[in-house]
Amino acid sequence: MRRQEPGSTRPRPPTVGESRARDKARREREELEIQAAETAAREEQRRRTRRKAMIGGAAVVGVVGLVALGYTVLSSESESVTATCVDEQGVAVPDDVCSSAGSPNSMGMFIVAGSSYRYYYGGSNTTVGQKPVGGSTVKPQGVTVKTKSGTTIQRGGFGSKVSGTSGGS
Repeated sequence: MRRQEPGSTRPRPPTVGESRARDKARREREELEIQAAETAAREEQRRRTRRKAMIGGAAVVGVVGLVALGYTVLSSESESVTATCVDEQGVAVPDDVCSSAGSPNSMGMFIVAGSSYRYYYGGSNTTVGQKPVGGSTVKPQGVTVKTKSGTTIQRGGFGSKVSGTSGGS
């Protein structure tokens, strides 16, 4: 047959090779569609997981910030303590007696002209000539200690350090 008449000529059946190639192309096309669907599902799951992680991370950062703010507010209230210079009987004396007394001994006391002086931390009624009410002779940890005159006292180790005055050592 050299010529084919439209409508009267029957197509020949496909050969075995053509059938195999057609089936192979169909299977590859289906596999590609399945892989594309699986990739899209994985990306969607990854996007959801990332979104949840970001929301959780933001919540954690918010809680940490809130805790830090609370800690800052609470710690700023007790950041500074006033120190009063007292004599052996616990009566308040002028601050310059303690600041010019030199180095304290191991008990944190200053010896001036045979009398011992020490700092009294905190308390009220700290006017010269009266005994302070409340407070302690033990320096509180982790706070700034200032005298009534405004100098900052920092004791620790051997000796004393009074910043803001020239009498400290």
